[in-house]
Amino acid sequence: MAKTVLDFEKPIVELEAKLQEMRRLSDKMDIEGEIVKIEEKVKQLKEGIYKDLTRWQRVQLARHPDRPYTLDYIYLMTENFIELHGDRHFGDDKAIVGGFASIDDQKVMIIGHQKGRDTKTNVYRNFGMPNPEGYRKALRLMKLAEKFNKPVITMIDTPGAFPGLEAEERGQAEAIARNLFEMSKLKVPILVIIIGEGASGGALGIGVGDRILMLENCWYSVISPESCSSILWRSWDYKEQAAEALKLTAPDLLEQKLIDRIVPEPLGGAHKDYQEAAKTLKAVIKEELEQLLKIKPDKLVDMRREKFGRMGSFIE
Repeated sequence: MAKTVLDFEKPIVELEAKLQEMRRLSDKMDIEGEIVKIEEKVKQLKEGIYKDLTRWQRVQLARHPDRPYTLDYIYLMTENFIELHGDRHFGDDKAIVGGFASIDDQKVMIIGHQKGRDTKTNVYRNFGMPNPEGYRKALRLMKLAEKFNKPVITMIDTPGAFPGLEAEERGQAEAIARNLFEMSKLKVPILVIIIGEGASGGALGIGVGDRILMLENCWYSVISPESCSSILWRSWDYKEQAAEALKLTAPDLLEQKLIDRIVPEPLGGAHKDYQEAAKTLKAVIKEELEQLLKIKPDKLVDMRREKFGRMGSFIE
């Protein structure tokens, strides 16, 4: 059972607690029929709640502290992961992790944002907010993958690029812009996966790819609901309305053709079953890579540029 309970999950937790209590009493009383009825109620309640989540509730699920992060997926989906460090200019940003790994027989370069689980590790990982050296490390690894002709997989999960003065002094905007430019012409397949939060340029810095996948309970937007609320209403109190207006969930983005595919999660979110979430994602990755690896490099680059060139077009 996850340690953190969101507001809309409380009815489920209360009913599950009642179920556990009845199971404890079943040794002394014949209540098997009642237990079966409550189990069915729990199932129906879960399906009802998670089927009709609001956009703000999906944002909450994407930020769930028990949700699997990049390294969790790497260790569950890959073998022989070799983490590589440093940007060869300034330092090693712990908010970005990456290295070579094997997904069954396929060698890949896998890169992603990494958050911490508690205060100590969140400070170590800078809460998943990269500095410029993080994006430069990611680019170095992508160029290394291109050199050895290995596909690149990026995993997005960040509240944004670090907004500190020192990050600006070291060229935050330039580092992200450079990644957009270089990723647009990288001659190996790039598979982008949003596994949690996808906020603004911090996400886009490793977000240019041939195929963009998004886990079911994630969000991806130019701005967070809280920041949008504070700009429009000068208060964070309207974050739920902002989330609705931003249309930042996976179904919204698939409809707008900003992503290519939604990856289903276990009922209740990826944090409910790491193994199942990783198994599903691994199968999708293998399927997508199989298709991308058939395309010649020059054609791949042309298709990638056309793909992003079509985004944002509309007819008035």
